[in-house]
Amino acid sequence: MTRLANPLSKLFKSTVNAQNTLNVPNEFASLVARTLSQRSDSDSPEAKLQAVSEACRTLLADRWARTQQADAKRQGARRVHYLSMEFLMGRALTNALAALELNDTISPDFGALVEREPDAALGNGGLGRLAACFLDSFATLGLPSFGYGLRYEHGMFAQRIQGGRQTEVPDTWLKNGNPWELFRPELQYEVGFGGAVSGHPQSRHWVPSERLVARAYDFIVPGHNTERVSTLRQWQASAADPIDYLAFSRGEHASAGQHVQRAASLNWVLYPDDSTAAGRELRLKQEFFLVSASLQDMIARHLREGRSIEYLGKHNAVHLNDTHPALSVAELMRLLLDEHGLAWQAAWRITREATSYTNHTLMPEALETWPVRMLEALLPRHLEVIYSINQFVLDEVRAKFPDDDARVQRMSLIDEVGERRVRMANLAIVASSRVNGVSALHSELMVQTIFSDFAAMWPERFINVTNGVTARRWLAQANPKLSALIDRNIGAAWRGDLTKLRALSANAKDAQLGADFMAVKLENKQRLADHIRRELGIAVNVNSVFDVQIKRIHEYKRQLLNVLHVIARYQAIIANPNAAWTPRTVIFSGKAASAYVMAKQIIQLIHDVGRVVNSDSRVGDKLKVVFLPNYSVSLAEVILPAADLSEQISTAGTEASGTGNMKFALNGALTVGTWDGANIEMAEQMGIENMFVFGLRTDAVAQMKSVGYDPKLYIEENAQLKGVIDAIAEGVFSWDEPDRYRSIVQSLTQRDPYLLMADFADYLRAQNEVDALYQQPKAWAERAIRNVAGMGFFSVDRTIGEYIEKVWRAPG
Repeated sequence: MTRLANPLSKLFKSTVNAQNTLNVPNEFASLVARTLSQRSDSDSPEAKLQAVSEACRTLLADRWARTQQADAKRQGARRVHYLSMEFLMGRALTNALAALELNDTISPDFGALVEREPDAALGNGGLGRLAACFLDSFATLGLPSFGYGLRYEHGMFAQRIQGGRQTEVPDTWLKNGNPWELFRPELQYEVGFGGAVSGHPQSRHWVPSERLVARAYDFIVPGHNTERVSTLRQWQASAADPIDYLAFSRGEHASAGQHVQRAASLNWVLYPDDSTAAGRELRLKQEFFLVSASLQDMIARHLREGRSIEYLGKHNAVHLNDTHPALSVAELMRLLLDEHGLAWQAAWRITREATSYTNHTLMPEALETWPVRMLEALLPRHLEVIYSINQFVLDEVRAKFPDDDARVQRMSLIDEVGERRVRMANLAIVASSRVNGVSALHSELMVQTIFSDFAAMWPERFINVTNGVTARRWLAQANPKLSALIDRNIGAAWRGDLTKLRALSANAKDAQLGADFMAVKLENKQRLADHIRRELGIAVNVNSVFDVQIKRIHEYKRQLLNVLHVIARYQAIIANPNAAWTPRTVIFSGKAASAYVMAKQIIQLIHDVGRVVNSDSRVGDKLKVVFLPNYSVSLAEVILPAADLSEQISTAGTEASGTGNMKFALNGALTVGTWDGANIEMAEQMGIENMFVFGLRTDAVAQMKSVGYDPKLYIEENAQLKGVIDAIAEGVFSWDEPDRYRSIVQSLTQRDPYLLMADFADYLRAQNEVDALYQQPKAWAERAIRNVAGMGFFSVDRTIGEYIEKVWRAPG
C-alpha cells in the first residue's frame, strides 16, 4: 500500500479513504507520482494521462528488456520478423493496464482521461488490425519476434465530413509524443536510392545517389498472463546529411534543406495518393525503406548473437504481410550477394528458407506491380537481382512445362504487356517456402484462379491459415459487461482459451441468460446512441435493430448494396407507414482512399440518403441512417458491443477473409452475409441457421460473368429495385444537383462489376428474416449467444499457432 495525496488519489480506487491508502502497487504509484511532480499542470487531464501512461511504459520496458535478453539466449528458436506497411494498434493504455493487471486499481473517473489518448495512426484497415492482433499474440504465446513498420507522423488521414463529402486532414496523433515508444538511437541503418551499378557479373557494386538513415522507435506491445512484451520496430527516415553545405554556402538556404524535407516525407502519411507519379514514387520508396532497414536490422542482430550468415534462414523467418514488403526478396538477395559475399545459389537458398508470404486479395487488379522504369531509376541493383531471379525461376518452369510459353509469360516476374512492370505477388511467391491464404475459401480460390500456375509448379507451398482476432481487446476490453456475464455463466477460463466459449451453447436457451444478455446489449446500445447524439446530433431508437457496416469504403465491400436496401425500406415505409415495421438504425463508418472517386461518392450518397430519411416525419424512429466519421479502433470498440446485425456483404469470392465479421459475432451480433471469406467457416462453427446467408455463391458468380451479365435484366424484372435506382437517378436524394450520382447509376445499370443487381432481391429476403426474428426477443437472444459460443476457433492465438507449425517452422 502507498499513501498518495490529491490529485493523484483521484486516479485510483481507495480502499480506506480516511487514510488515503490506495490498493496500488508501490512501484506503479511511485512512478505516477514522480511524473506528476515534474509538471506544473499536475492536475490537468493531460498530465494525469501522461503520468499513468509513462508509469505503465516504464514497467513494461523492464519486461521488454527481459524478453529481448531471453530471446537472445534461446539457441534453438527461430525468430519471426513480420513486415507490414500498417499496424492498426488502437489505444494502448487500457491494454497495458490489463496486461499489468492494474485495471482494478483505476478509478471510474479515469475513463474520461482514456478518451483523450489518440489512436496510434499506423494503419487503416483490416490488414493493419490483423497485424496488431498478431503482435498481441506473439507476446502472449512467447514467440521470439519483431514486427516491422514505418512510423507515420500523420497516419493515412483524419476523415472529416463537410456537406456529406469526405475531406482529408492530417492525423496529428504524435503532437504530444507517444509514451509507448522507445527511441533507439544506437540502431541506425543507411538506405539508398538511385545511382548506378558497376563491376562484373560476379561482383556488383551499387553506389546510390540518395542516402537516407533509418532510425528505430520501438513500440512495446504487452502479452497477457505473461511477462513477455512484443516489439513493433518503426522506422523513421532522415537525410544522411543534415544540410547541403555547398548550396548553403552559396546563399541557397532553402534549397540546402530540400533533401531533408524529401527524406522526412517518407514518414508523413500511410498510403500517399498514388494518382500522381510523385505519389507512386513515394509509395515505392516507403516500401523499400521499410524492407531495407528491417533486413539490415535482422542480419545485424543475427551476427551480433554470434551466428554465421550461412545460417540466417535457419534462425530467422521473414514474413510478408501482403505484397507491400515483397521487395525484401530482392533486398535480402542484394545484401547477401553484395554486402556479405555469398554465391548466388547460397543467397537464394537462404532467401527461400527465410521468406513466407500471406496473400490478402483474389482480385488481379489489386495485386501490386511497379513500372520497370521506376525500379531502374530508384533501385537499379534490385532490378538486376529481379532479372536474375526471373531467369532462374523461368528455367525451372520450362523444365517442368516444356513448350508452354503462355505459362512462362504468366509466371514471369515481368509483365511484358504494355508498359513493362514487375509483378510483386509473383516475386513474393517464387521466393517463399510457404504462401498462405486467410480463409478456407480464399486459399482454395487462390490456387484455382490467380496463382494456379504457381500451385501447379509448387503445390506444397500453398496452405491455408484462417485469420483470427484477439478476444483480449475485442471482448474483454471492449465489452467488459458481456465478459463479466460470460464469466458468471461458464467461468473465466475462456479468457485464456477462447474455445471454452463453446460451453455457452448449453445455456443458449436459458431464459435468464437470454434476458441478461439482451440487457447488456441494451446498455451498450445506449452508450453508442449517446455517442451518436453527442457527435452528430442525431437521436436514435435504442430499441431498433442496430444494423452496422464498418470497414473501408470500397465497391467490392458493397456499402452501396446496403444503401439500396435503406432506400427500398424508406420507400416501403412511406408507402405503408402504419405497417408493423421493425425499427432499424443503419450505421456506417469507414474511410475512402483519397483518390478513390467512386468510394467518396458512396459516402456522399449515404449522407444524402440519411439527410432525407432522418428528416422525414413520416418515418420517425422506424428508420435512421448514421455515418460516424473517422473510423478507428477506439470507435470500433464503442460500435461493436452495441451491434445487433453485422453486414458482411461482399460479392462472393472477393473478400479474402475478414476479421470484422469475427469481432461482431464475438460481441453477440448476428451476421447477414454472403457465402464468402471467413463467413463460411463461421457458419460451420456456429451453425448456418444462426446467420442470415444470401446471394450468389462463387461458382455462380464465375458462371454469370463468363456467359455475360446484364444488370438491366434484374432491374426490369424487379419493380422495387427499379424504384430504388430511379429515385437515385432522378435526384430524390440530391435535389440540389439531380445528376450528382449519374456515375453510380451508370455503374449499376451498365456494368455492375460486383453484382449488386443480381443479389438485391435475395438480400432483401434476408433482411426481412432479420425483421421477423427481432420481433422474437428470446429467439434472437438464443442465436446471439450461439454466435458468441461458436467463436472459439477464431482466436488469433490459434492462428499464430498454425503459422508457427505450418509456416515459420516449416522446412525451407
